[in-house]
This record gives sequence, C-alpha cells and structure tokens, in this order.
Amino acid sequence: MKKTENNYDVIVIGGGPSGMMAAGGAGERGKKVLLLEKNERLGDKLKATGGGRCNITNAEEDKEALLRHYGQAKDFLQSPFSQFGVKDTFAFFENQGLPLVVEARKRAFPATQKAGDVFRVLEKFMRTGKVAIKTGAQVVKLIKDNDQKVTGVILANHEKCFASNFIFATGGLSHPELGATGDGFAWLKSLGHTVKESSPDIVPLAVKEKWVKDLSGVSLSFMKITFFLDGVKKFSKKGKILFTHFGLSGPLILNSAREVKYLIQTGGIVTAQIDTCPDTDIGSLEKQVIKILDQNKNKSLKNVLPEIAPDGLAPALINLLTKKTWPVRLDLAKKVHSLTKEERRVIVDLLKALPLTITGLMGFDRAVVSDGGVDLAEIDTRAMRSRLHPNIYVTGDLLNISRPSGGFSLQLCWTTGYVAGKSV
Repeated sequence: MKKTENNYDVIVIGGGPSGMMAAGGAGERGKKVLLLEKNERLGDKLKATGGGRCNITNAEEDKEALLRHYGQAKDFLQSPFSQFGVKDTFAFFENQGLPLVVEARKRAFPATQKAGDVFRVLEKFMRTGKVAIKTGAQVVKLIKDNDQKVTGVILANHEKCFASNFIFATGGLSHPELGATGDGFAWLKSLGHTVKESSPDIVPLAVKEKWVKDLSGVSLSFMKITFFLDGVKKFSKKGKILFTHFGLSGPLILNSAREVKYLIQTGGIVTAQIDTCPDTDIGSLEKQVIKILDQNKNKSLKNVLPEIAPDGLAPALINLLTKKTWPVRLDLAKKVHSLTKEERRVIVDLLKALPLTITGLMGFDRAVVSDGGVDLAEIDTRAMRSRLHPNIYVTGDLLNISRPSGGFSLQLCWTTGYVAGKSV
C-alpha cells in the first residue's frame, strides 16, 4: 500500500541547478514537490562553479546570437529560451536580492562574487514553494506499472516515493568527485530513450612537452593557439591560457577541447602552436625584439629573454632554445651584441609559434561539462517533456546539447529547469 505522505505531484531527481530551479518553479505553482539529492548536501557542484564565483549566465541579449553557441541544438531551444532567457535570469536573481555584474566576454557573476549566494537564492525559492527535500537519498530503481509508466522510485534505504510526474535532473558525468555518476542516462535508456554516450567536453588538454608543465600556474590573458592534424592546420582561437602541471587550461583551451577531441579521434598526430603576440605581425615583433636587444647589448641572451618574453614565459624560451635544434643554434651565454640576424629571427619565430604536442583530453574529474545525453528529437522542448513518457521531464546536462564555457551551461540549467517546473 502506498503511504499517503510519500505521494507527490512531482518528484525531482537531482539537486543541481536545473533540479532546484525546476522544484522551486513547480512548488511556486502549488504543486506538492519532493526533491531527491543523493549527496548529503545540496548544491556542492554549483558552489564549485567558476572557481567559487559562479558564472551564472552569459549576458548575450540577442537570443539568436546566444542560441548559436548551442550548435545543432539551437532550433530545439527556441521555445524554452523564449519562455526563460538571459533577461529572465537577471530578473530572477535580482528580484531575490542578488544583483549580477557582467565581466569580460559577457560573463555574468553574482555581484558578491560568491557561488554560495546563488545557492541561497535557489534554496529560498524552493522554501517559498514548500518543496520537500531529502538529501542522502539515492534513487536505485524506478517503479513502473504494467504499461511501463513510471509511478515511483525506490531509494537506497528501501524507502518508496510515488508521484504523478518526474523531473530527471541528475546532471552529466563531469565532476564525479561531487557525485556525478550518470544514473539519469541509464534510467532514460531503460525507458527507451536514445542516449548519446558521454565524454568530457569542456575540459583541459594534456600535452607532451615538459616546458609547459614547468610553467604550471602561469596565466596569459591574450594568446592565439592553432591546432594541426598531421601537420595540416585545422583551426585557431584567441583567449586566455593557463599552464598547468598536466598541460593547458583556461577559457581558450576549454572552448577548443571539443574540436580537439574530434581531431584526436581520427587517430592522427595533433600538435599546436601558441602565438604569444597575436595582434603583432612578425615584422613589427622583430622590430620590438631588436629594440630590446639594442638596449641590453652587453648582457647575455639568457638574462635578456625575461624582457622579451610575455610575463612568466622566459623559462619556456630558455628551455626551448637550449634543447631544440633550430635552423640556427643559439648559445644563451652569448652577448646580445653578437647575435646574428638569423639568431634574432629564431627568437621572434618562437614567440609567434611555441610548439606543443597534444596527447589527449583530461578526464571527467576535470571536465567543466561533458557532452552526450538524450536525443532532443525525443523531447518536447516546449515543456522539456519526454515524447515517449508524458509524465517524464528532462533538464540540464542530461540533454544532448553542446556549448562553450562562459555561462552558457548554467543558463541552460535555469532555462530547462524553469520550463520543466512551470510545465509539469
């Protein structure tokens, strides 16, 4: 016999951003809502986003321009983003007493610069909607009737919870240390949905070269990186690079990772070159280098390189010029006034093309976002409802939607969560 107290209008499985938004939205409409979160606390992943600052959205006001960032999913997202878009996100948080500020690349953050404040707004939203919350509540099985309609869930402690409707908001596979296991993918497959296999998407890159790892912690604001497959140029991007103990990270790298993944999957050799002065042509850069050398004629090349290289990159130049056999061999102990034109050109060429070998993508534990998920053709995105099971709704990272970093992932969560909560 079903216990009356365990009967709900809506059960939301997953207490991440989209789950909390969906639960609060359904509760606001007077629905009896239960939110199930398998972790002992809500919002751990949200609190860790943006280095603890929470890149809450991207302040691109042109809806069509915004949707282009979601690639092939853009046509499916027209309706949900018309119902709850970027302006609605700003209004939602600001009406809850949390103003937003816009930084470089239109990234929007809470004015307090604290992800915890974003969580507290969502917590208040759910509390206002009288959402019942169970943490440490891992769903281990779906309960179905004879027609394969989901009617309830069984928790790890054998407790059974029943509802008329279910919102799946369990997230993808990124950050397994925060509880991501891909349970939602397995359940949706069991319900007959087509689920594209997940892999790290917005993720740092691993490289072969030791000089990169020796620069761990160095961050450069405006670089250009060009990727090659078997020596053939494939694409270039500009932005911020962070050198790490395993390779490369930072916005520029994260937003290149998906395309690099496809190159790696060909089985060819993927290499890259970093242009440290992307807005300076090689002739102008050579003049700048000559000017610095002329000002330090009696110093050794090794001691002048820190003045030539962008901040923090001198060790890389020293390493590369020492260990690499260039067309002209350089002696770092040589006095600057003795450098030949060919030797100066080697330095300039290196500043325009630091060489790298890409060995792979880092794993789910370092991924900001993983790709894969439910085929959007099987979701009525006007309501985020399954076309196969009318009482099932799907949000956030469970959907097969690719996007770059910069606030687009959380906006997807707010949008799909809101639409599901208002439609269920």
